[in-house]
Amino acid sequence: MISESRKANIMISTRKSHILACLILFLFILPAISFAGQFKVTRVYDGDTIKAEGYDIVIKVRLAGIDSPETSKRKRDPGQPYSQRAKKYLAGLILNKVVDVKGYGLDRYNRILGVIFLENKNINLEMVKAGLAEVYRGKPPEGLYSAPYFQAETEAREVKRGMWYLGDKYISPKEWRKIHRKR
Repeated sequence: MISESRKANIMISTRKSHILACLILFLFILPAISFAGQFKVTRVYDGDTIKAEGYDIVIKVRLAGIDSPETSKRKRDPGQPYSQRAKKYLAGLILNKVVDVKGYGLDRYNRILGVIFLENKNINLEMVKAGLAEVYRGKPPEGLYSAPYFQAETEAREVKRGMWYLGDKYISPKEWRKIHRKR
């Protein structure tokens, strides 16, 4: 005989499994069609990656369409210039807040590629406007409209906002990763 509390735990576990299965279905079966959901941001890893919780699941989101300066993986290494500023700026915008995540599938690390919205403001775009991220130079996810990102980057570069203040000394996050991977 199964106790009532055990039955309740089984039902909750089944519900979580169904929600996760539906989310995976959206991500793998329908990658061209984006999904959206509300999640509370519980951690900011760097200027373009977050952890969020909602619907009884935890997700890791890579902000689609942008690339921010690389933080260090070692404690004593400061990382790329402007990396900590980008992380703190993003945290100030969204940490511990409920945001809308519009997903565009998964990246190679199984993170959701997503655009984050807070009160209808595109946070990915705000990072580029602030000069704390550049437009991602790889292949954008299907369905992501990149023109506003390129426009925002051009404007930030022209006024030397954020990392663009470095001028000729600026190294893109992609180049930074190549240089530091070899070490």
